[in-house]
Amino acid sequence: MLYRGKSSLFYIFSSFIGALLVAGFFAYDNYRFSKFKFINFSQTILYTKNDIFTPKQNNYYMLVFSSKMSNINTLISKIPKNYPIIAVDIYQLVYNNKKNIIFVRAGTNTIISIIRKFNIKKVPVYFEIKRYNKNLFKQNSILKVIQ
Repeated sequence: MLYRGKSSLFYIFSSFIGALLVAGFFAYDNYRFSKFKFINFSQTILYTKNDIFTPKQNNYYMLVFSSKMSNINTLISKIPKNYPIIAVDIYQLVYNNKKNIIFVRAGTNTIISIIRKFNIKKVPVYFEIKRYNKNLFKQNSILKVIQ
């Protein structure tokens, strides 16, 4: 009888530890998902040279850079060629779009909002965004600072 009591106590504690591990993994997954941010192109208005930017692809790389600090051609050569690039210049210089590179501008408040939303601390930086809904895109990679 005493042996049976110890084994049932073992099963109770092991199931409790198993439930605790599952809850821990769930909490970690929620934390990991919350690190990535969203950008809504219906609310965040970006301008190309002649028009308002509207996303047509499902995936993009978003590049935030300063034309006063970096050569744009050098930066673009360091970004993978998997998806088109949305390039946001902090100094708002007007560039002609190139193949798979969309240069956009925005108001100062919009640029500050993008920098704060994605927690950008250094430029130049890029990250992948993926369509979540019609004009809503989710950050799909970590921030990658270009050296």
